[in-house]
Amino acid sequence: MKYPNSNKVYVQPKTSTANRGMSLEEDINKSNRYYLTNDIAVIHKKPTPITIVTVDYPRRSAAKITEAYFKLPSTTDYNGIYLGKYIDFEAKECDSKISFPFSSIHAHQIKHLSDVIRHGAIAFIILRMTSYDKDFLIKADQFIDFFNSTDRKSLPYAWIEKNGFLIPYGYGKPCDYLSVVEKVYNLQGEL
Repeated sequence: MKYPNSNKVYVQPKTSTANRGMSLEEDINKSNRYYLTNDIAVIHKKPTPITIVTVDYPRRSAAKITEAYFKLPSTTDYNGIYLGKYIDFEAKECDSKISFPFSSIHAHQIKHLSDVIRHGAIAFIILRMTSYDKDFLIKADQFIDFFNSTDRKSLPYAWIEKNGFLIPYGYGKPCDYLSVVEKVYNLQGEL
C-alpha cells in the first residue's frame, strides 16, 4: 500500500507464530497462569534447589548472591494436578533440524520420569523444535523406551513428528499442552 503524497510503501507483515519472542518456559508459565486463573489445573515450575554460600550486601535493597551451588540434581521442570491426575514433565528447547540430543536430558531426570510413571503419574516431555517453530508433547514412556533401545545419541526429528503430539498455540495459552494431555491420556475435561 502506498501512502498519499509519499514515496513510502507500507507492506502488511505476515502473521505467524514464528519467533514469538518468548522462550518455551515463559510460554508454559503463561499457560499455567491461564489454567490456574480459570480453575482448570494447578501446575507450577519447580524451583531448582541451591545452597547459598556468599551474599554481597552493599545495602539491604540490593543484596546479591555472589556464590551458590546446586544442592542436588533437580528432577523435572514442572508438576501439578489436572482432573485429579498428577502431572510431571520436563520442558526442552532444541534448535536442530534433524534431532534432539539425548545429552540435553539427564539420566536422573529420565529415572524420575520412569519412577513417577510407575506410580501412576502422567509424565511427558514438552519439546520445542525452534527451527520448525513447533512444540511437541512426547509421552515419557515412549521417550524412555526409545532411549533404552538405541545406540543413537539423539532422538530423530522423524521420530518426533511420528510419535509426538503437536501442541497448539493460543493467545491466552501460548503452549496449550493440557488440550493435548486430555486427548492423549483420554481425560474428560473442558478446555
